[in-house]
Amino acid sequence: MMTSRNTGFQLRLAATDADLEAAQRLRYDVFVEELGGDGPLVDHEARLERDEFDPYFDHLILVDPSRDATKLEHVVGVYRLLRGEQAQKIGRFYSESEYDLTVLKEGGRRLLELGRSCLHPDYRGGAGMYHLWSGLAEYVERHEIEVLFGVASFHGTDVQAVAEPLSLLHHRHLAPEDIRVRARAEHFQPMDLVPEEAIDRRKAMLATPALIKAYLRLGGFVGEGAFIDHAFNTIDVCLILDTARMNDSQRAIYTRDRAR
Repeated sequence: MMTSRNTGFQLRLAATDADLEAAQRLRYDVFVEELGGDGPLVDHEARLERDEFDPYFDHLILVDPSRDATKLEHVVGVYRLLRGEQAQKIGRFYSESEYDLTVLKEGGRRLLELGRSCLHPDYRGGAGMYHLWSGLAEYVERHEIEVLFGVASFHGTDVQAVAEPLSLLHHRHLAPEDIRVRARAEHFQPMDLVPEEAIDRRKAMLATPALIKAYLRLGGFVGEGAFIDHAFNTIDVCLILDTARMNDSQRAIYTRDRAR
């Protein structure tokens, strides 16, 4: 599909069973072993994190050709992508079990759901995420996507432990009403737990996962309310990125790797 120039990495959609299984192996290492998650279709014996949605998603993978593909080690980064027309084949988006997406689905815009984003530990803190963003930007352009969304997570299920960062997201980054999804009423977890004036902003941002902060820098918003995912041992928020609302500097961050 595409190549990360002058880096030695390959960036493409998973094209073979080995590609998909390598992506699921990386997801297992990160979401199950590292973060303590689980699920009904997780294969602990084969070390694969998978679910019933995988056959319908496109899997954007970052490949290090120097790693052994026969041992499913070649995939070092992954993004799972589901366009609106793909979701129609399933009957829903993955995150609809957590969030009411009516405002997006009835908005008449081209949607892309993102999920299962992760990097191998050896490739964090460098250019790995920007390579994935480069591929994501090209995918968005190719499919004329207008709104990107998906859940991102705080590790653990203790809401009070992340009360300040959740509150900061609510007070400072709540989505405009026309794209503001809301956690489903039956498990709605309020995020405005601390008054804005009482938040230690620096402390709150330090406690916010890097992926969430990255989307905020791109001009992203959060939906209203959080979801406590006990199976995955996380507290989820829904991120929404409206490409029409991005300014020039945010677009430059999003696409800068493609210009190299």
